[in-house]
Parts: sequence; structure tokens; C-alpha cells
Amino acid sequence: MQVSAAGLTAELLAGARARRAEGATPRIRLKAIAFDAFPIFSPAPVVSRAEALFPGHGAALMDEWWTRQFEYAWLRLLSRSYADFWQVTEDALVFAARKLDLDLSADQRAALMGTFLDLVAWPDVVPALDSLARTGLRLAFLSNFTPRMLDVNLERSGLKARFEHVVSTAQARTYKPDPRAYALGLTALSLRRDEVLFVAHAGWDAAGAKTFGYPTFWVNRADLPPEELGAPPDATGRGLTDLVEFVERIGAGERR
Repeated sequence: MQVSAAGLTAELLAGARARRAEGATPRIRLKAIAFDAFPIFSPAPVVSRAEALFPGHGAALMDEWWTRQFEYAWLRLLSRSYADFWQVTEDALVFAARKLDLDLSADQRAALMGTFLDLVAWPDVVPALDSLARTGLRLAFLSNFTPRMLDVNLERSGLKARFEHVVSTAQARTYKPDPRAYALGLTALSLRRDEVLFVAHAGWDAAGAKTFGYPTFWVNRADLPPEELGAPPDATGRGLTDLVEFVERIGAGERR
């Protein structure tokens, strides 16, 4: 996985070094926030379903599945053999089950995949979005999820109306951390990089967004160490309450 990540971020890191060499000092003048999916949606339903279907093996299945899911996305990007994130996720599940010698039936596979269309919002999401809306900042999604995955989960959670734009990297037939994926947010919002705060769930995504040029907040709910990619986030917190505090501290939105 490290090799794939390094290869995908090489272009971004080169750009960051060039900007530092030029003496550029990024300044935060936020006008919008772009969220990855998992700072908003909890993967808990997927984890619970995996354990229910494979008692005693759910955690191992999830670990292998998550890892292979993103490896497959990056490998497909590198090999120019794009498949959307739903297909990548299903392929990764099949591989993970085989690797762990689990007998995954068609019904079990459909049940696990279907859970990705029935995610729930983290408890801190609605209060945080209410607070962010009062700042006047524009809110958007920028995720590797397919458009259907995003739309169904936003509709079911009652959150869709809160976001001005819902952007899937499928629009560019790519995945984060490809620069083309992050650039979709700028196109949708018609803003500059330094005007959009990217909110990441994964450390590699926070590093990719930061290297692309976004001010970046890492929602590090699992309390993981930062990735060693030379691009630390501007701020880190355990949840969206910390994000709201960061936004208020820098005076973003209409209250600047």
C-alpha cells in the first residue's frame, strides 16, 4: 500500500516543494468546506453487519476489506483500468473473504454491500452543520463514493439539503488523492484552493488534499498518527465539534 500511495502523491509532493521553494505562505480565507463521506457518515453499520454474518471474524474481514478497497482504487488508477467505487468495494470484499477463507454467499455479499447504502450520520454531525451554516460558509461533499452512494445516504439521513454541491470523483473517472479528484471541488464551487477547507477522514486523504493546496482539517476519530507524506493538516480533531471550533477560531465565513 505504501508504494501505491507514494506513487499517487509524487506529483502533488513535487508541487508542494515547488511552492515552498518559491517562498509561498498559504493563508486561510475560507469561503467553503468540502467533506469526505466518512467525517459525516459512520461505518458502524457495515462493521455490525460483518460481525453478524461472520461471528468472531467481522473485525478481521473489515480490516482486510478496507485495506484492499483503497488499494484496488489506487491500483486501478495507476493501471488506467477505472471501475467505480461500488465495483471496487465489491471486488475488495470478495478478495477479503477468500483470503480469510470465509464462505461468502451471494446473499451475504449483497447484504454487506447494501449496508453502504444505509449508513448513519455520526452524532455530532447535525449540531456541527447547524453551527457551520450560521457562519455563511458554503458546504459541499467531495468523495470517492459513487453518486448513488452519496445521494442515497444523504437522502436517508435527511442531510442532502444542507450541502450546496455533492461531488463524486467518478465525474473524472478517478479517485483521491489524484489531483484531478481534488480539482472537482474547485470546479463545482468556482473558488480558489485556499478558499476551500477540505475535511478528511483518512490521514492519507488529509495529506493528499493538503498537498493539492487545500487548507485541511483531519477528523481523526480513531486517534491515528499522521501519515509520513510531508503534508500535515492545518488542524486535527476527534470530531466535528473540533472542526467547528477551528472554523470559529480562524473567523471564517461571514464573521471574518
